[in-house]
Amino acid sequence: MSNNRILNQSGRKIVVTGHYGSGKTEFAVSLAMLLATAQEKCPPVFLTKTQENRPPVSLIDLDIVNPYFRSREQRDVLESAGVTVHGSIFDKEITAELPALGASLRAPLEDSSCRVIVDAGGNDTGALVLNQFSKYFKDDTTVLAIVNANRPDTSDIDGTLLHITAIESITGLTVSGIVNNTHLLRETTTADIIKGHTLCKKVSDISGKPLLCNCYAEGLVDPHNLTGLSGYLMPLGLYMRPTWLDK
Repeated sequence: MSNNRILNQSGRKIVVTGHYGSGKTEFAVSLAMLLATAQEKCPPVFLTKTQENRPPVSLIDLDIVNPYFRSREQRDVLESAGVTVHGSIFDKEITAELPALGASLRAPLEDSSCRVIVDAGGNDTGALVLNQFSKYFKDDTTVLAIVNANRPDTSDIDGTLLHITAIESITGLTVSGIVNNTHLLRETTTADIIKGHTLCKKVSDISGKPLLCNCYAEGLVDPHNLTGLSGYLMPLGLYMRPTWLDK
């Protein structure tokens, strides 16, 4: 997949990977909501040529390793926006904590009219689950590495490159692009995002993988203060942040 292809549109299937704390699940949920309900706010890099026709959108939660902040927890919000959610075989039951995947998640992968976002495991170990579905990611797929420069494992160039290499080695997939999602939850500032952009740009220059966008939390950071950054700007909705954590 050429850089030009990536920078103009993503594949029908978008695989979201990232270390624990990178905010990959928040990104996956926010992207699904933007594609389904508010395309004018969605960075064009994530739109397909047919996106103006609003194809169905599905989110597949493959993160069965980490029991916290799972995209399927926002099933009601997503489904109210028209996004179908697939993941644990146990759906909404308390046993949904168990690491078992439902067979229904193959349906959107096999439906050529459906836009699919895959929330993969939190690191290279979690991403290993992708291997069960490798046949679906041989074409028309964009793999994203979500980077939070405020996390220890991706706080510098070497660590970030190692993380990307590990994902590619374990899954056999090629990371298509980098997403700067540097944050400190509700304490995130413009300076954090600029810091992350600087790191991701250096990683991009070394790896040859394009920096696709910079994320910012709506209501916390003013996007007008980020207009000088290269790459698109993407708003995050803070869907995965329980309010009790801020008390």
